[in-house]
Amino acid sequence: MPHDASALPIAQFVFFDGFDPLDIVAPFEVLTAGRDMMGGGLELRMVSAEGPRQVVSGTPGICLEATAGLDPRLPGYIFIPGASGPVDGDPDAGDETIPVLLSRFANSAAAAQLRQALSEPENTVVTVCGGGLALAMAGLLEARTATTHALGIDLLEATGTHAVRARVVDDGDLVSAGGVTSGLDAALYLLDREFGADVAHHVETLFEYERRGTVWTTTPQKEA
Repeated sequence: MPHDASALPIAQFVFFDGFDPLDIVAPFEVLTAGRDMMGGGLELRMVSAEGPRQVVSGTPGICLEATAGLDPRLPGYIFIPGASGPVDGDPDAGDETIPVLLSRFANSAAAAQLRQALSEPENTVVTVCGGGLALAMAGLLEARTATTHALGIDLLEATGTHAVRARVVDDGDLVSAGGVTSGLDAALYLLDREFGADVAHHVETLFEYERRGTVWTTTPQKEA
C-alpha cells in the first residue's frame, strides 16, 4: 500500500533486548522538545523488529515498551541504540556482554528491515554508540563513513566501514554518534539539519546543553 506523501515524518526508536536506555531516551527527549517548539511536524514512536512488546534493557531495572513494529518504509528517521552491559566476559559461560548483545541484534530480523531502511530515499538512519557497530556487524555499513564508541572503532574499521573518531558523523542518510551521551549531539544536529538552527538552539537552551565537537560530514559544505 503506498504511503501518504503528505504524512508527517516519523522518528522510530528501535528497541532490542539489552539496549542502552540512554541511547534512546536522550534523543527521544530532544526530538520531543523540538516537535513541541515547532507545534508539531514530527511523530515519534518506540518500536521493535518483533512488534509491540516489553523490552528489557541492558541496564538492570529498566524495561521500556515498544508500542509498534519497526516499519522501514515510513519516511523519517530510525534511531538505533547501542547495548548496555559488561564489556568483558565469557560468552560460552552465558555472559551477556555488549559484543554479544550487539551481535545478537545484528543477526536478528531487524537486519533485513534496516537494510531496507537504508535503501529508502526518504529515510535517515541514526545510530548512537554501539548502534553503529551493530549495523556494521550486520554488513550494512561497508564503504560507508560512521563512528561508534571509542572502544569499538577498530572493530568498526575491520568491517569495511570508514571509521572516524568524531562525536557525530553525517554520511547523508546515515548519521552516527560516538559514546552514549553523544545521542544528545546527534539529535540536536538532526534538528538543526532538518528543521533549522532556531529549533536546535531552542532545545539546547531548554536543556542547558551545548553540542560538543565538530560534525564530520561527507557532504561538501557550501561557501558563504
